[in-house]
This record gives sequence, C-alpha cells and structure tokens, in this order.
Amino acid sequence: MAHDDRSPLEVLKFELEFLEAGGYGRSPHNPQRPPFIFEDSLSCINLGCKTDRAPCSECLMMQFVPPAKRSEAVPCRHIPINEAGETVESFYRHRTQLELEEALGTWLRSAIKRLEAESLQPSQQRR
Repeated sequence: MAHDDRSPLEVLKFELEFLEAGGYGRSPHNPQRPPFIFEDSLSCINLGCKTDRAPCSECLMMQFVPPAKRSEAVPCRHIPINEAGETVESFYRHRTQLELEEALGTWLRSAIKRLEAESLQPSQQRR
C-alpha cells in the first residue's frame, strides 16, 4: 500500500509543474481520452495500482475535498477549483479540457500561495 511522505505544498507545486509542462495532454498510450486531473499524475497515491490500492482517505488532496464529498468514488474530482465552486467533475461535464486546465492552474497558484503564507506564520509568531 502506498504511503505519501510529501507535504500538501510539495504535492501542489508538483501538480502545477506537471500542468505547466503539458502533463495533462493526450497520452500516446491512450490518445482517445485526456488524462484525468490528479488521478493520472504522480500526485495520486494509486497511480498505476491495479490491486492493493490505498484508500483515497490517505491522499494529501483530501484536505481540499469538501467533507460532504469525501466518500465519493473519486473524491479529488470534487475539489472546487474556482470562485463559483465548480469542481474538476463539473468541468469534465460542462467545460473544455483547456478551460479545466486554466482554472486548475489558477487554483493551484492560489492554494500554493495560501499554504506558503500559512507555513510562514509559525516562524513569524516566534519573533
């Protein structure tokens, strides 16, 4: 079973780099569908697992999933990624891949900035 020792900040930074490098472009192995956001990146604790899958509850992305959606089959699809509360799932249903990737990039940058600010707070309080 997978165990992720990275911090949420590291995972989000990786996701942003992956996105900006075109990681969510079409795969030559399965060109019929675009890769799934979060699920088809190294951020997913179950990437490539066919058996012995870790429960999504152990994933670092769960902290971004609203509590009411944490029991969904794929919780990370229910992360709100814009001010309107649209989720990865709603983008799959009603928007284009390009719109999804643009919204995801904006959300990732904002979440990274927030987590970086939060990580500075304890050191600022010691002064």
